[in-house]
Amino acid sequence: MLTVINAIVWDIGGGIFFLKEVSSSFFKKKISIERIAEQIWKVTTQSISTTALAGFFVGAISTIQFTMQVKEFGALGYLGGLATSGTIREVGPLLIAFMLSGKVGAFTSAELGTMKVTEQIDAIRCLGANPIQEIILPRFIGIIISSFFLLAAGLLMSVAGGLIMGMLFAHINPEEYLRHIPTIVTISSVVSGLFKCFVFALVLASICTYKGYSTTGGAKGVGKSVVNTAVSTMVGIVVADWFTSLIGETVMSLYMGY
Repeated sequence: MLTVINAIVWDIGGGIFFLKEVSSSFFKKKISIERIAEQIWKVTTQSISTTALAGFFVGAISTIQFTMQVKEFGALGYLGGLATSGTIREVGPLLIAFMLSGKVGAFTSAELGTMKVTEQIDAIRCLGANPIQEIILPRFIGIIISSFFLLAAGLLMSVAGGLIMGMLFAHINPEEYLRHIPTIVTISSVVSGLFKCFVFALVLASICTYKGYSTTGGAKGVGKSVVNTAVSTMVGIVVADWFTSLIGETVMSLYMGY
């Protein structure tokens, strides 16, 4: 037990120092916009189909669950607003981020881990360049930007999935489903969902780049890094979800005066 705790603390400490080095490199030298754009394009094209599919079914599932509840109270007309609000505020960002952690996180960790064990990163350092600046930072920024917009696109797809399932499962008119969305889904709900998307993207980028960059032990080590990335990212996203929810509720309490 003590060994596990020690490993976790060591890992967290290493991640903090890694992020410190990444953030300091951000201001040292001009960042290549072309490399960042390349990473954004790569991540987006690889993950857009997975994100859209995940978002669609997340919205559909939420609609099915809410249908069972609102039918008992004769409030089926509010199905669109309730399902969309629940998806945007909580369920959608969390589940879609899980999908991205397996797609983007594992791929990036494997890519960087392979570069590390084959000494490509050491070769960059021997040539007088900073591997953090040249290799890590473009991926770090690209993953954050791309993942944020992928998560937002997934949330939009969740509305489409909820609408279609509302028509097929609840037999509700599409106009009625959409009519109550603006009355229940407030600006604070949208801001909360987008804020969670940004935080989850930051967690994903931080963990997958750190795990890949710190890989050791050859091909076996790359495999271990990929597995650790998937597990650590999911745990990190859950913790970040709790933290952002706590912040959101605290801000709303102060705003509403209770």
